[in-house]
Amino acid sequence: MSHPQAERHPFLDDLTADAELVSSVLRGPVAGRDGIRRVVDAVGTFYASQTPTFVQNVGSRLFLEYEAVLNSGEKLSAAVIVDHNPDGSVPRVSVRMSPLGAVLALATGLRERLSQQLRQDLFL
Repeated sequence: MSHPQAERHPFLDDLTADAELVSSVLRGPVAGRDGIRRVVDAVGTFYASQTPTFVQNVGSRLFLEYEAVLNSGEKLSAAVIVDHNPDGSVPRVSVRMSPLGAVLALATGLRERLSQQLRQDLFL
C-alpha cells in the first residue's frame, strides 16, 4: 500500500464495509463505513481548529492525538486509535476525548445534527 499519505484521510479511506467506531461522544459503537463517515464529517463541522500533536504507528495500530478548539471556544483533546488489518483496511477506530465539558458540548451537537440519520440510542 504505497498511497501518498497527504492525500488520504488517516482512516476514512480505508474503512471496511462493517467497520466500527467507538467514541467518548457516543453511547455505543457506530457500525459501517457510511455511518462512521457521517459522524467524522459532522464532528469536523464543530471544530474551529484542529492541530495534530502526536502520530505513531505501533504494530497494526495508528495512534493519533490532536488538540481542537470547538466553534464555542472550548478546548478539546483527543486520542484516536486506528486498528489495521494485514491488508491495510481498517475494521475499528476508537476516539477518546476530554475534558468532559467539551465532550458533552460535542455530543449535544452530534445529536442535533445526526439524530435523524443514526440510531437514537447512540446519542448522549
